[in-house]
Amino acid sequence: MSPARARHVSPRRLMLLRHAKSDWPDVPDRDRPLAKRGRRDAPVIGRWLHDHGYLPDVVVCSAARRTRETWELMAPELGGSPSVTFEPRAYAASALTLLYLVGELPAACRAALLIGHNPAIEELATSLAQPPAENGAPSPPGIRFPTAAVAVLEFSGDWPALAPGQARLLAFTTPAAL
Repeated sequence: MSPARARHVSPRRLMLLRHAKSDWPDVPDRDRPLAKRGRRDAPVIGRWLHDHGYLPDVVVCSAARRTRETWELMAPELGGSPSVTFEPRAYAASALTLLYLVGELPAACRAALLIGHNPAIEELATSLAQPPAENGAPSPPGIRFPTAAVAVLEFSGDWPALAPGQARLLAFTTPAAL
């Protein structure tokens, strides 16, 4: 692609969502369902994304029950029909593993939604949106992700090239803020 043409490429958007509030029944962690509050909050976040034009082409969702249920309740509010992958590697993942998953997104994808878990979602959002601390200076406080919080990040370039400090935080919200 010529440099003149590269300037006209629209930026990519990455939406990072922590699953909605889960319940704590006596089941393995991976099988925990959403709590009543989570079932109420997930569609609210879906509507907020839709109303602000943050619509994914691709969704990568942890294979855990609570993340799948979050997606199933959000999807009707978003409209559209993005490609959805329920990704086992996103469960109990580190921020670095999530970044690798982002790097695997298809080149044609302009906007992606990643639904996962803390602390990885919070750490990934913080690392992408903040430049690395210099000369041993302490890092600024991170982005806090209560359940069903979503951050919308924007960057230029290809998915595999996304690295810490290279994105701009466009928007952030929580169900409590809506």
